[in-house]
Amino acid sequence: MSWLDPTRPVPDVRTALPGPLGQAIISADTAVTSGSLPRAYPLVPRRALGSVVEDADGNLFLDCNAGIAVTSTGHCHPSVVAAVTAQAGELLHYSASDFYLPIYSRMCAALAATAPIDGPVRVFLTNSGAEAVEGSLKLARYATGRPYVISFFGAFHGRSYGAMTLTASKAKYHQGFGPLVPGVLHAPYAYNVIDSVTGARSHDEEETFTYLEDVLFRYQVAPTEVAAIFVEPVQGEGGYIVPPASWLHRLRALCDKYGILLVADEVQSGMGRTGRMWAIEHSGVQPDILISAKGIASGLPLGAFMARAELMEKWGAGAHGSTYGGSPLPCAAGLATLSVIESEGLLGNATAVGAQLLDGLRSIWDDHPEAVTDVRGVGLMIGIELRTPELAERVQQRAFERGLLVLECGESTIRMSPPLVFTPDQAATAVKILGEVFGSLGG
Repeated sequence: MSWLDPTRPVPDVRTALPGPLGQAIISADTAVTSGSLPRAYPLVPRRALGSVVEDADGNLFLDCNAGIAVTSTGHCHPSVVAAVTAQAGELLHYSASDFYLPIYSRMCAALAATAPIDGPVRVFLTNSGAEAVEGSLKLARYATGRPYVISFFGAFHGRSYGAMTLTASKAKYHQGFGPLVPGVLHAPYAYNVIDSVTGARSHDEEETFTYLEDVLFRYQVAPTEVAAIFVEPVQGEGGYIVPPASWLHRLRALCDKYGILLVADEVQSGMGRTGRMWAIEHSGVQPDILISAKGIASGLPLGAFMARAELMEKWGAGAHGSTYGGSPLPCAAGLATLSVIESEGLLGNATAVGAQLLDGLRSIWDDHPEAVTDVRGVGLMIGIELRTPELAERVQQRAFERGLLVLECGESTIRMSPPLVFTPDQAATAVKILGEVFGSLGG
């Protein structure tokens, strides 16, 4: 019998947070770990199942961040655990860069079958999203012979040097690390206009294309020297911004006009989070390269970039590699994750429970317009925008104190990204707790 019911809807916080055991662990942690780690609040997880996390002191939390959108099939899904356990008894590691690892090619084939790209697709497996971004950056430049790439204001693509240079969600991610990788330019993302009275957002997609054509391509770089445009089909760290489908269509057309590759970074938005396997599928737009990580292996370190075969076939042996990328255990978890998403109908669940969450959160917006300025999202990728960053921090902390795990993103947004197994009862509980949190903001 399980130690708890993974569908349990009600958190159970019995100690001050952190509790005594948690305090001891935090004290030991701060003595030896890097000061660069941006801890959100003093959660000390001990174990977890489904959408429920237990901390070191036995407090139970309802997880609406899924380890930063990672545990797609829920914590410790029995099928994923069984696959990892079986693989661990056979082969822990052999490098697929230098040898033919059967489970590596199986994982590549399974991913390629999901890719929203017509024709043959080839796949490279990595350890993380940042590594997949770096590999995509290399491939785009190599395959096109062009030096420049473009990403968007508000984008987050990772923390390694190329990925960090593409990132433009906050200046702090660049601060102190210059000079950055050359040849990277930025443009407005589905330009978001914020009403000065209501605080609500609206889209002015003309801003993106006016800026690209009349500024970047006129004054900074010829479009025929641009290798790729990197785009998040739904911006993640930038605030869970959902662009209009028409904006993505225009972006695809612009890339086609100038022979530029369109690279979809689906590290956070992919693997079913939006109710489709890939968020870009909502628009019907096809990328040339697609990047995945986070939810791809339900918590084990695995990432991937997949591309039209003709692009991946342009570089030869040794042009790119990875000692650990696509190692046996993460591949076993990845194959099990794909199987669970399909067999348990998790895309449909993300759509249905996501709609329930959106309705509930919009009711909170109606009740608290003094605090909330927007509720937006698709599937189980939902953002609640508040009037100030300080408000977002208070909501995040007070939700934690009540047993609900959420995270900030953007300037002042709370993200809701629970596991894809999130139940209607759990969604109702999350909305109830957040309603209580917003009701307490005056005090």
